[in-house]
Amino acid sequence: MSSMQFWTFFFLISSFGIYIVIAWRSRVKETKEFYVASRGVPTIANGAAVAADWMSAASFIGMAGMIAFLGSDGSVYLMGWTGGYVLLALLLAPYLRKWGKFTVPEFVGDRYSDGVRVIAAICAIVISFTYVVGQMTGGGVVFSRFLGLSAEWAVVVAALVIFFYSVLGGMKGITYTQVAQYIVLITAYLIPAVAVSQQIGGFPIPQVTYGSILAELDQLRIDFGLDRFTEAFAGRDGGQLDVFLVTASLMIGTAGLPHVIIRFYTTKTVRGARFSAFWALLFISLLYLTAPAVGAFTKLNLLRGTEGATADDLPAWIAPWAEGGYVTLNEESGVIQTVSNNAASGADLIVSNDILVLASPEIGGMPAPIIGLMAAGGMAAALSTAAGLLLVISSAASHDIYYRMISKEKATEKTQMLVGRLAMAGALVVAIFAGLNPPAFVAQVVAFAFGLAASTFFPILILGIFWKKANAKGAAAGMLTGLIFSGGYMIYTLELFGLAANEHILGISPEGIGTIGAAVNFTVTIVVSNLTRPPSEEVQEMVESIRYPAKQQLEAAGKL
Repeated sequence: MSSMQFWTFFFLISSFGIYIVIAWRSRVKETKEFYVASRGVPTIANGAAVAADWMSAASFIGMAGMIAFLGSDGSVYLMGWTGGYVLLALLLAPYLRKWGKFTVPEFVGDRYSDGVRVIAAICAIVISFTYVVGQMTGGGVVFSRFLGLSAEWAVVVAALVIFFYSVLGGMKGITYTQVAQYIVLITAYLIPAVAVSQQIGGFPIPQVTYGSILAELDQLRIDFGLDRFTEAFAGRDGGQLDVFLVTASLMIGTAGLPHVIIRFYTTKTVRGARFSAFWALLFISLLYLTAPAVGAFTKLNLLRGTEGATADDLPAWIAPWAEGGYVTLNEESGVIQTVSNNAASGADLIVSNDILVLASPEIGGMPAPIIGLMAAGGMAAALSTAAGLLLVISSAASHDIYYRMISKEKATEKTQMLVGRLAMAGALVVAIFAGLNPPAFVAQVVAFAFGLAASTFFPILILGIFWKKANAKGAAAGMLTGLIFSGGYMIYTLELFGLAANEHILGISPEGIGTIGAAVNFTVTIVVSNLTRPPSEEVQEMVESIRYPAKQQLEAAGKL
């Protein structure tokens, strides 16, 4: 066993042991504990859990890799994913917590109708499944490279670990496991970043060193046939329009993600829900403000190490990743002159976005313990988000469909939890197959989930809270139209289900179509609601009580 494998095993087994102990000690038997942790999670702990739930394999593994190859264009992920939390904290979290239910589809059902609840539950499952595919892919990368497993077995092992502690502890176990996972992932992200910053620029603060190496990085990228790192919109067919659409889609998609929203149901109070968003943003910013530097440092070391190299004298870190299929070398090209992340480009060296962060300590020549720590951090990111996503799938199937729509009278808590756990298992089996053949890089797959959330949930949640006349027919029409529109465009522009990919219409990428899908949803919901009967007075009064919780008290006291 090599030194790197020893430290990888050490950190992975140690962290997994902590997660499993927490899940075992937090195992639950009641649905309230399983779905919302009995609404007893402290604010700061919930903020850390939200951050871990949010910072998936896409954030930890994929984002800096995308920035490394896209340069300034990669900022759309930073702006969109961070800005979405502001919308969530201001427009949704406190109001949904005030409603006091278990799931997002449950709010939709109470606000609109049971029929819309079913549509919402199906949308929640589709969105969460799309998102969990990215986590399977990310977990597979870690196990494949650092434990020497085949790509197929790597994905299966990652899925089994996720399933074990998700099923055992429900939301209660997941919450406190995610707190531990946040500590692991942020430590694993920052220590290598600081070490590489010190190595490259002689200064341990990555954000400072980042600015000093951009000129050299720009020149190296030009030498290798790439756009400048600092050149905006160079790699996007739609230019600035697509940048805007992708950023907006990620923002409103964030605010509409079921697995993020459900975390705010676990706080003790409405005020706690709002402050959880503040703590989450603070914890998230530690990684997000470092990601551009990590992307730049890794790309700089990659290009430095391969400049003028041939197939016989490439850096040692390339061979192990090439065995897993994550790096491809054209051995007939002689000296490496072009580097790309796109296999269709015909470049001399093809490097997957998804390995750059995990490989960054190796590329920078860091010692084995730091490499092992990075592997543990990558798994923590994939595990934490996947667990939250599986819980959404579980709750949608067992609580919103089975309990609320099929067998409300006969469904015991034991039966509901059994149905939920079976739904988790079924979703995970399908996700394994999708994770073995992902449609795109990890960060892009996750962006598709955000587009679907933007097109379905965000408009009807906003209108359900702030417009009393939004009704069931409008919400149903809006959600279905948004889902079909955005999902159809993604299928049209991606190589899925054996179909060839088509050109982007007006240069709009599938990651950005969610913004237009949301606009379509808003329009359809408003038009149909205005053309049909408004909601009952009871529902309209319920909306008033959520938006203005003190109004009824003032009316009773004769002050209004």
